[in-house]
Amino acid sequence: MAVDSASTEPDARPTVATATRAPPAPAEEPEQSVRRLRLLVLSLLALVVGVITGLGAVVFRDLIGLVHNAFFLGQFSFAYDSSSFTPFNPWGAAIILVPVIGGIGVTWIVSNFAPEAKGHGVPEVMDAIYYQQGIIRPVVAVVKSIASAIAIGTGAAVGREGPIIQIGSALGSTLGQVIRMQAGQRITLVAAGAGAGIAATFNTPIGGVLFATELMLPEISVNTFLPVAVATGTATFIGRLFFGDQPAFNVPHNLTAIPNDVSSAVTLLLYAVLGALIGVAAAGFIRGLHWIEDGFDLVPGRYIRHILGMLLVGVLMYVLWTKAGHYYIEGVGYSSIQAMLHNQIGVGQIGGGLFGGGPIGGAAFLLLLFVAKLLATSISLGSGSSGGIFSPSLFMGAAFGAAFASLVQIVMPGLPISVPAFAMVGMGAMVGAGTGAAMTAVTMIFEMTLDYQIVLPMILAVALGLGVRRMLSNENIYTLKLVRRGHPIPKALHANMFLVRAAADIMERDVLVLDQATPFSRFLELSAEGGGLRHVVVTRDGEVIGGIRVNTDLRRTLGVAASEVPLGDLVQPRFTVVRETEVAFDVITTMWNQNAAMAIVVSRDDGTERVVGVVTKEHVADTVARSVQIYPS
Repeated sequence: MAVDSASTEPDARPTVATATRAPPAPAEEPEQSVRRLRLLVLSLLALVVGVITGLGAVVFRDLIGLVHNAFFLGQFSFAYDSSSFTPFNPWGAAIILVPVIGGIGVTWIVSNFAPEAKGHGVPEVMDAIYYQQGIIRPVVAVVKSIASAIAIGTGAAVGREGPIIQIGSALGSTLGQVIRMQAGQRITLVAAGAGAGIAATFNTPIGGVLFATELMLPEISVNTFLPVAVATGTATFIGRLFFGDQPAFNVPHNLTAIPNDVSSAVTLLLYAVLGALIGVAAAGFIRGLHWIEDGFDLVPGRYIRHILGMLLVGVLMYVLWTKAGHYYIEGVGYSSIQAMLHNQIGVGQIGGGLFGGGPIGGAAFLLLLFVAKLLATSISLGSGSSGGIFSPSLFMGAAFGAAFASLVQIVMPGLPISVPAFAMVGMGAMVGAGTGAAMTAVTMIFEMTLDYQIVLPMILAVALGLGVRRMLSNENIYTLKLVRRGHPIPKALHANMFLVRAAADIMERDVLVLDQATPFSRFLELSAEGGGLRHVVVTRDGEVIGGIRVNTDLRRTLGVAASEVPLGDLVQPRFTVVRETEVAFDVITTMWNQNAAMAIVVSRDDGTERVVGVVTKEHVADTVARSVQIYPS
């Protein structure tokens, strides 16, 4: 609408010009006309999604290896162990240009074929679920694979899990578009593809299921959980056939995360402090990523901004190599994480001499790696790269946790502290706090390390990290991007207790049953005797023909002619009849399927049906709104 505010009088009200006709809604196939697939059929489709996503994860990792070997070592080979440090390259200082070359390729591919492949992928999947009915263009899977493989392989400080999540989701969406199904079932396949992707990447089937249910699914039930579990389990099986069944990270034996003596209370307290500090760090990462992205948006030209960003990453890589002996922050960073888990970084061993050696120098170097990875990841994604934030979060959490433990050992040398254990807890706390997926973080770190001792301190640190981050940043690293786009995402899944109540518990009982010939004036008299306006169920020869929602506007419209108007001329024919024992969910579904404005509730006594109340759309909305007041959020 347009508002005319030209008047300068202080009490003048703006005149509002409204359009004579509302803009037409986009032509969409009514949901009621699409046949709902059986759960068995949907689960079989999820099986297909799992197989394709698992194979896609294999191809994606091979592409990363091919690009990495070609650009860093000058070799044509698919073999690449991301948990081992990359040898020094034959290019010397020219290695600085490798991320730049990769950035140019990524920008060209993304700009020309699928702009939604830019960034870390998960927000785009969530946006498709909540705002696009689960529709993702099929080309996204191909473009995301190639663009992210080039980005990671040439040194961009991003993870490979975000791309495979988007790839799996695109495959699930494509299958859901090829085969005619309801939007809700297509969304289930999208979530199944996401869970399958992360499970195949990290060999974490339980974590994959939790990731899909905690971050992707708008509703959790057997109809959604079973397809997700099928796809995730299948993708994990395919991944193990190619990558083996070993966990993603190898951790030391006898980790002793919690000693079996009274000192364990102090150790738990230190884990809690670590979690709170990482909550602050996660909030800084979330804000910093978007601040840097806003800064790069001020640079004219997508090619120039990405070249500039990747040039900075290349310089940072080269400086780390010349000063500390390794690139550290390039690519997924699993080699650095693996070294931290074995206490090989920052304690006079790998890179420890940069700050003079010793415990203090080691802790300082670990904090340097934390800051360097945070900057490199934010610059990579902010300037236009394609990749995930899960692996960088693992890196930052491990570095921060190991640095914290090293400093504690300096301050309290007699306390039994396991640096690898604190590094592992830091990994989970950073992932849980940054993404908001607390259960996923705890479960995945356990599955990636297979160390049960770490679960208790992990739960404590993740909970505190998430709580502190929520205090400093209400949005997580996924949802903040969507909120800035004007597409907020729910922060919790609610079981609406209103929907399981019987119709008799939610209906409006103040209702009159009158014959169609009854004048409207007679209804007003009866309403006045009953204390006010009431709903009307209109009958003809004892059979219900409709209802009337009487309000002040209707009475004002009829005016003085009310006495001459029979109720039969005012009846609303769009109604449905439901039993008083039917639950609210079924009542609402029936009203929606039959496009009814009112549900007339009846009871059966001795074979005779009797009207006992009505349920209207307005009544449903008001009751649902009241029912959500029970939730803390």
